[in-house]
Amino acid sequence: MGTVVRSGSRVLPWVAWLLLVFPVTATGPEVTRPEVDTTLGRVRGRQVAVKGTDRLVNVFLGIPFAQAPLGPGRFSAPRPAQPWQGVRDASTAPAMCLQDLERAENVRFVLNGKHQLFPISEDCLILNIYSPAEATAGAGRPVMVWFHGGSLVVGAATSQDGSALAAYGDVVVVTVQYRLGFLGFLSTGDEHAPGNWGFLDVVAALQWVQGNISPFGGDPNSVTISGTSAGSCIVSALVLSPLAAGLFHRAIAQSGVITTPILLDSNPRVLAQGFADSLGCRSTSSAEMLQCLRQMPKEEQILNIKMNMTAFYTIDGTFFPKRPMELLRERHFHSVPFLMGFNNHEFGWLIPRGWGFLDKMEQLSKEEILALLRPYLADLDVPPEVIPNIIDEYLGSISDAEAKRNAFQELLADMIIILPAMNFSRSLQDSGVPIFFYEFQHRPSSFAKIKPEWVRADHGAELAFMFGGPFLMDESSLLAFPEATEEEQQLSLTMMAQWTQFARTGDPNGEGLPLWPSYNQLGQYLEISPTPRVGHKLREARMHFWTETLPAKIQQWQQTQKGRKALGEL
Repeated sequence: MGTVVRSGSRVLPWVAWLLLVFPVTATGPEVTRPEVDTTLGRVRGRQVAVKGTDRLVNVFLGIPFAQAPLGPGRFSAPRPAQPWQGVRDASTAPAMCLQDLERAENVRFVLNGKHQLFPISEDCLILNIYSPAEATAGAGRPVMVWFHGGSLVVGAATSQDGSALAAYGDVVVVTVQYRLGFLGFLSTGDEHAPGNWGFLDVVAALQWVQGNISPFGGDPNSVTISGTSAGSCIVSALVLSPLAAGLFHRAIAQSGVITTPILLDSNPRVLAQGFADSLGCRSTSSAEMLQCLRQMPKEEQILNIKMNMTAFYTIDGTFFPKRPMELLRERHFHSVPFLMGFNNHEFGWLIPRGWGFLDKMEQLSKEEILALLRPYLADLDVPPEVIPNIIDEYLGSISDAEAKRNAFQELLADMIIILPAMNFSRSLQDSGVPIFFYEFQHRPSSFAKIKPEWVRADHGAELAFMFGGPFLMDESSLLAFPEATEEEQQLSLTMMAQWTQFARTGDPNGEGLPLWPSYNQLGQYLEISPTPRVGHKLREARMHFWTETLPAKIQQWQQTQKGRKALGEL
């Protein structure tokens, strides 16, 4: 059975019948224990069912793609995994990379308490594989590699269950773990620790996929990288990095790009020194500092340092030879078909709650908003004196508390997610790269349990649909959506078909699917909802402000400053 395609606004009758054949259970029935030979050894997984289809999925969890980054491996590039003897069990969820479990628990809570939190360990460079059971070695199914979100400080490969996407899309899904926080991104700003270890991890994972995915039924010549939030930033980073050349063939970026303000640390030594000092590794020598950190015996000591919840990338000269914006301007990127977009309420609830100002948005003064915006706008080279123009553009003379909250949410989303994404897409488009853009607009019915009525398509709201949440057997899965309405089941089927069609052909259009024009000079994009439609020039007025009006105001301010300086020199 090929890619599942549906038309109309309701799930077709035979799908409803299949839902009766495969009733909801706590876990999918294990039919057999599939085994596959990799270049490092043999692995034994498990087989699961998916609601609404008779296609079974082979699941392999916790396959190492690199050695545990311990001791000398801390703050170093990943080293190839070592072979093993006998058959390695790959049927249970692996440990998550070292992270603050309190924050991870908070993420779990806001997602209705779903998904078990697994143990944490530095021995975490693993990947999970979900493959259609009939996709035997050499079957050549498209491969979709997924990078989880979590601000580069929390998250796990097991957070996203790829079984429904693999079954309905007839693709091989690979979810990847990478080092987080300071363990993933500490840099001394010199040759001793250039940084970007987490980015190097995902390159190593893609290299493993090239050499090993064929026995799982995947095609190493048809690899699509994809991710959300921080994972989406990783996707766009790989598109720009020379280290990723030839490792993928299409890209999907959901709600984030690497050019997002404040992600780049231009002076990483300061943070590294503070982190080392907190662990008793005070030294002005990078070599001595790293030697001390690598000898740190207990993971708990690192976890207790809350600075580990910080992660910034650097220009290391290897993964990033130059700043991402420079690479874009100079057209130094991999020209692959690109699908990208965001949700219509990115700062609706999840991010403001995580950042600690969810309940304050209606009361924030313009001065407080100015203080919140300053570090982000400094990254965009906006002088502090010009920032009030931005606040006036969005908030103006608004006094109504609800309207103020809405305007502030829109400002944050435009500045941190939408403007960078649209600028990134324009740079690719100018070079002739095929681009398909979307805005996800549906408020999931599951939001009623925990999120206020005014929250629309919040950050991450699309994931339960594109991963087939309504059809996951394991209801403890983070994205399981058993309460999905019939309309939402149809939306999930459509999105899975679009995403896997893009992975297969580089184009999300197909028989029975909504028309999705490329993001050309007309700025066409797809508004994704149960009643999808094609839109034009997404947020045109706001983007005009950021790309035309604001630069003109900055230039005017700069000219005024030059004039004052000239008068002062007379």
